[in-house]
Amino acid sequence: MEDVPLHIIHLDQDDPKKCTARKMAKFYSAKLHNKINTSPKRGFLLNPQSKSILGPDDKKILNLGASIVALDCSWKQIDSSLEFIKDKTRLQGKTLPIVLAANEVSWGKPGRLSTVEAFAVSLFILGKPNQAKKIMEPFRFGSQFFELNKEPLEAYANANSNIELLNIQWDYFDKPELPDQ
Repeated sequence: MEDVPLHIIHLDQDDPKKCTARKMAKFYSAKLHNKINTSPKRGFLLNPQSKSILGPDDKKILNLGASIVALDCSWKQIDSSLEFIKDKTRLQGKTLPIVLAANEVSWGKPGRLSTVEAFAVSLFILGKPNQAKKIMEPFRFGSQFFELNKEPLEAYANANSNIELLNIQWDYFDKPELPDQ
């Protein structure tokens, strides 16, 4: 399989100097879309609020030419941004297993990933570690991201199913307690 096509729906909400999506587009590692209707119609939308995790079970669809799409927006506006695009795309929403952010804005925070970090996790767990490392090269925190998450990323990449992947993350991170029902 060739490189996985990476696309970004860019809502222009962040500081342009800190925007990893713009830098990815500049280095041709992802295509930036300022209009939702120009983004791919088939593939996965990285959505931290999705109930479905991206993992080994999704490789088949990617092998058929599907894309991974990230929504580049401010974490402060994630709810309204997801609501804004909800009915404008048919991409399957997928969340990622937990890793630690290495970017300057959210360093060390579980799951508070920049766009490039989210793509890197996706690629790594889908068996594309070389593409993951390549897209991180232009970023000062790129190698630190992989060092910080070395063990969980390797375990995630070795998962045999999405359910197994979902459970592996709790070997590295605290599982949230569900409220009593």
